[in-house]
Amino acid sequence: MTDDLKALSIPEGLEGERVDAAIARVLGFSRTRAAELVSTGAVTLDQRTVAKSDRVSAGQWLEVAIPAVVDRTPQVKPQKIDDLRIVHDDTEMVVVDKPAGVAAHPSVGWDGPDVVSGLAGAGYRISTSGAPERQGIVQRLDVGTSGLMVVAKSERAYTVLKQAFRDRTVDKTYHALVQGLPDPVVGTIEAPIGRHPNHDYKFAVMQAGRPSVTHYELLEAFRSMSLMEIHLETGRTHQIRVHFSALHHPCVGDPLYGSDPTVAKKLGLERQWLHAVKLGFAHPGSGDWVTFESPYPADLQRALDIVRA
Repeated sequence: MTDDLKALSIPEGLEGERVDAAIARVLGFSRTRAAELVSTGAVTLDQRTVAKSDRVSAGQWLEVAIPAVVDRTPQVKPQKIDDLRIVHDDTEMVVVDKPAGVAAHPSVGWDGPDVVSGLAGAGYRISTSGAPERQGIVQRLDVGTSGLMVVAKSERAYTVLKQAFRDRTVDKTYHALVQGLPDPVVGTIEAPIGRHPNHDYKFAVMQAGRPSVTHYELLEAFRSMSLMEIHLETGRTHQIRVHFSALHHPCVGDPLYGSDPTVAKKLGLERQWLHAVKLGFAHPGSGDWVTFESPYPADLQRALDIVRA
């Protein structure tokens, strides 16, 4: 079997980052996994092997050879996640407040914590519908995005919630701190999104992409940043990050999509300023409308306080 080779050009936003940190940011690996790949010689920059503490430069060609394995099916391994907060729990579903750095479910190349394994470790029995590693998952959040997720516990809930997300009847509200001031300050972005033709794990607005709709409005304007409230009509991978990057107003702390790394450094941010603050939908059992809210986590609140000051 041959290794799975991932290759891409280092984006400008990662200028000066350590190699292991850059790999984690652009390929979605955990920092530990990235460091392991570097230590085994599986990583090159401009065809030169590197150490994990080496720094990358914009435009360098990064190649990562991921060792092939016989069974690439991700496994659910119960684990304890102390900061995975349970917002609501009943016989049909569980709503969690996912911290940044936690994936929605196990996946190839990711050896960090995930919601499915965290719930299993906490003793929750969730729906067996879907792929084995995605049991109960009806929506996903990026590893670096925090906030609300609903996970189905019953087969009925899985079916009903899956359909609700397909029918776009779920109220998905996010807050994002973006660079600059979007014009107009209230609007809708309708631009198809597809996988970037030249970069693995990155998406872009492209004619051949899937229809994607993002509604937004300004909450607060600062000197060089804006706090936005965003409602997703569709749910494409990286949708908010891609759409605001296309407007030249990337999320603060998101170098993969063009943010200024010096801004994130000043604010002490190690991930994009993006949080799923509110989730509303018809309860899969009773049919009653239910709404859940999540406060900003400490790192985002601290960054926002600095901006306001």
